[in-house]
Amino acid sequence: MPAAEKLRIDKYLWAIRLFKTRSMAAEACDQGKVKLNGTSVKPSKTVNVGDEYDVRTEAKKWKIKILELLHNRVQYTESLKYYLDITPEEEIQRIKYLASSFHTGKRQSKVGRPTKKERRDLDGFME
Repeated sequence: MPAAEKLRIDKYLWAIRLFKTRSMAAEACDQGKVKLNGTSVKPSKTVNVGDEYDVRTEAKKWKIKILELLHNRVQYTESLKYYLDITPEEEIQRIKYLASSFHTGKRQSKVGRPTKKERRDLDGFME
Protein backbone atom coordinates (compact mmCIF):
# COMPACT_ATOMS: atom_id res chain seq x y z
CA MET A 1 0.00 0.00 0.00
CA PRO A 2 1.53 3.39 -0.97
CA ALA A 3 2.21 5.89 1.80
CA ALA A 4 -0.32 8.32 0.29
CA GLU A 5 -3.11 5.79 0.82
CA LYS A 6 -2.64 5.44 4.60
CA LEU A 7 -5.32 7.16 6.65
CA ARG A 8 -5.96 7.07 10.39
CA ILE A 9 -9.44 6.19 11.68
CA ASP A 10 -9.70 9.34 13.83
CA LYS A 11 -8.95 11.54 10.83
CA TYR A 12 -11.43 9.63 8.65
CA LEU A 13 -14.27 9.89 11.20
CA TRP A 14 -13.59 13.63 11.49
CA ALA A 15 -13.45 14.05 7.69
CA ILE A 16 -16.82 12.34 7.12
CA ARG A 17 -18.30 14.54 9.87
CA LEU A 18 -19.27 11.91 12.44
CA PHE A 19 -17.31 13.96 14.99
CA LYS A 20 -16.96 17.72 15.27
CA THR A 21 -13.22 17.64 15.95
CA ARG A 22 -10.44 15.17 15.31
CA SER A 23 -9.59 15.10 19.02
CA MET A 24 -13.19 14.06 19.79
CA ALA A 25 -12.82 11.22 17.28
CA ALA A 26 -9.52 10.15 18.86
CA GLU A 27 -11.08 10.30 22.34
CA ALA A 28 -13.98 8.12 21.18
CA CYS A 29 -11.47 5.56 19.89
CA ASP A 30 -9.60 5.63 23.21
CA GLN A 31 -12.86 5.11 25.12
CA GLY A 32 -13.78 2.06 23.03
CA LYS A 33 -16.65 3.69 21.14
CA VAL A 34 -15.22 2.78 17.74
CA LYS A 35 -15.07 -0.93 16.90
CA LEU A 36 -13.94 -3.02 13.96
CA ASN A 37 -15.37 -6.57 14.01
CA GLY A 38 -16.35 -6.13 17.67
CA THR A 39 -12.84 -5.08 18.74
CA SER A 40 -12.01 -1.57 19.91
CA VAL A 41 -9.54 0.27 17.71
CA LYS A 42 -6.87 2.84 18.51
CA PRO A 43 -7.00 6.28 16.84
CA SER A 44 -3.94 5.37 14.75
CA LYS A 45 -5.62 2.33 13.13
CA THR A 46 -5.28 2.44 9.35
CA VAL A 47 -8.58 2.60 7.45
CA ASN A 48 -9.11 0.31 4.46
CA VAL A 49 -11.86 0.41 1.83
CA GLY A 50 -14.54 -2.16 2.67
CA ASP A 51 -14.03 -2.08 6.46
CA GLU A 52 -17.18 -1.91 8.60
CA TYR A 53 -17.02 0.07 11.83
CA ASP A 54 -19.45 0.41 14.74
CA VAL A 55 -19.29 3.98 16.04
CA ARG A 56 -21.08 5.37 19.08
CA THR A 57 -21.55 9.14 19.19
CA GLU A 58 -23.54 11.14 21.71
CA ALA A 59 -26.61 11.10 19.49
CA LYS A 60 -26.54 7.81 17.62
CA LYS A 61 -24.98 4.39 17.11
CA TRP A 62 -23.62 4.18 13.58
CA LYS A 63 -22.62 1.18 11.53
CA ILE A 64 -20.65 2.42 8.54
CA LYS A 65 -18.90 0.78 5.61
CA ILE A 66 -15.93 2.57 4.05
CA LEU A 67 -16.45 3.20 0.33
CA GLU A 68 -13.53 5.57 -0.35
CA LEU A 69 -10.77 7.23 1.65
CA LEU A 70 -11.22 10.91 2.49
CA HIS A 71 -8.16 12.80 3.75
CA ASN A 72 -9.68 16.28 4.19
CA ARG A 73 -12.93 17.47 5.73
CA VAL A 74 -15.54 18.33 3.11
CA GLN A 75 -19.14 19.47 3.03
CA TYR A 76 -21.64 17.06 4.62
CA THR A 77 -23.45 16.30 1.34
CA GLU A 78 -20.09 15.56 -0.28
CA SER A 79 -18.93 13.35 2.61
CA LEU A 80 -21.92 11.00 2.16
CA LYS A 81 -20.22 9.62 -0.98
CA TYR A 82 -17.30 8.23 1.05
CA TYR A 83 -19.17 5.90 3.42
CA LEU A 84 -22.32 3.81 3.49
CA ASP A 85 -24.58 4.00 6.54
CA ILE A 86 -25.64 0.40 7.24
CA THR A 87 -27.16 1.11 10.66
CA PRO A 88 -29.90 -1.45 11.49
CA GLU A 89 -33.47 -0.20 11.02
CA GLU A 90 -34.44 -0.83 14.67
CA GLU A 91 -31.65 1.50 15.83
CA ILE A 92 -32.89 4.24 13.51
CA GLN A 93 -36.46 3.80 14.80
CA ARG A 94 -35.22 3.94 18.42
CA ILE A 95 -33.43 7.24 17.73
CA LYS A 96 -36.55 8.73 16.09
CA TYR A 97 -38.62 7.74 19.12
CA LEU A 98 -36.12 9.27 21.54
CA ALA A 99 -35.88 12.47 19.53
CA SER A 100 -39.63 12.96 19.53
CA SER A 101 -39.89 12.47 23.27
CA PHE A 102 -36.83 14.56 24.16
CA HIS A 103 -37.58 17.93 25.77
CA THR A 104 -34.90 20.57 25.24
CA GLY A 105 -36.07 22.86 28.04
CA LYS A 106 -36.33 25.79 25.65
CA ARG A 107 -39.39 27.88 26.37
CA GLN A 108 -41.74 29.26 23.75
CA SER A 109 -41.52 32.88 22.73
CA LYS A 110 -43.55 35.34 24.82
CA VAL A 111 -44.34 32.67 27.41
CA GLY A 112 -42.83 32.61 30.90
CA ARG A 113 -40.47 35.29 32.12
CA PRO A 114 -41.22 38.85 31.00
CA THR A 115 -38.89 40.75 28.69
CA LYS A 116 -36.99 43.81 29.92
CA LYS A 117 -39.62 46.15 28.49
CA GLU A 118 -42.47 44.16 30.04
CA ARG A 119 -40.62 44.16 33.37
CA ARG A 120 -40.20 47.98 33.30
CA ASP A 121 -43.90 48.36 32.47
CA LEU A 122 -44.82 46.05 35.38
CA ASP A 123 -42.56 47.96 37.77
CA GLY A 124 -44.14 51.24 36.66
CA PHE A 125 -47.62 49.80 37.06
CA MET A 126 -46.96 48.43 40.55
CA GLU A 127 -45.64 51.78 41.88
